[in-house]
Amino acid sequence: MQIAIAGLWRDRAGRFAPVKAAGVALALYPAAVLLLRALAGDLGSRPITEAIHDVGDWTVRFFLLSLTVTPARAWLDMPKLIPLRRVFGVTTACYAGLHLLLYGADQGWNLATIASEIVLRFYLTIGFVALLALGALAVTSTDGWQRRLRHRWKQLHRLVWPIGVLGLFHYFLQAKSNVAAAAFHTGLFYALVLWRLAPRRWQSKAVALLPITALAGLATAATEFAWYGLATKINPWRVLAANLDVFYSLRPAPQVLVTGLVLSGVIGLRRWYRARRVVPVVAGGG
Repeated sequence: MQIAIAGLWRDRAGRFAPVKAAGVALALYPAAVLLLRALAGDLGSRPITEAIHDVGDWTVRFFLLSLTVTPARAWLDMPKLIPLRRVFGVTTACYAGLHLLLYGADQGWNLATIASEIVLRFYLTIGFVALLALGALAVTSTDGWQRRLRHRWKQLHRLVWPIGVLGLFHYFLQAKSNVAAAAFHTGLFYALVLWRLAPRRWQSKAVALLPITALAGLATAATEFAWYGLATKINPWRVLAANLDVFYSLRPAPQVLVTGLVLSGVIGLRRWYRARRVVPVVAGGG
């Protein structure tokens, strides 16, 4: 047991891995904060409902973080980030499982009611399917399963993309009329998909983030427009116009654009700083 726990912050050679340890600490942080809030009675009049929503939000965040690891490695030229993909992937499945457990607690652990709700409520059905798939990916994320499944391992783990679609659709359906957070996270998902589709030679270029996030921002605005037009009685044109009023508040589409600009700037500064640290080699005379 001690060996298994120690493996959370050690690399394959058994050495302490600061990046991996930081990832594990980040994974535990939301659960620790939620527990402290619960003990302090700081979850409002409906504490379980508040906890369900909070854990659901973090499930989506860790899911997106797991997909961001590979692009971040290319942008920052940091191979040590790769173990975080497994850390955040397993964390996503754990938070999704906790999300379901909290829902069960909210239903008084009545298994018949829980099962019928999952079957009859579409947003719960797709959320449950996404949870089962996340569990399968978490269980098979180990080196042992990778060796057993061989080439089929990659095929199985490509399910992460349809899982993302199901999970985000569940997010939209649960949010109903206030879908700002769901739309923003969906915009980030669009950006990650577009990065995957970009030519390999462009994937490590910081400047490529600009067209990627521009397209993701447009897709976010279109998604939000379609949602309000089809699923609510709110005028979608007013929502679309609000995306242009950046001085009042930032809607999800501009938020996606700003995220891309900030990341591009951070990557550019890191590369400039690393280039300055390189000592130029001066050719000696004969």
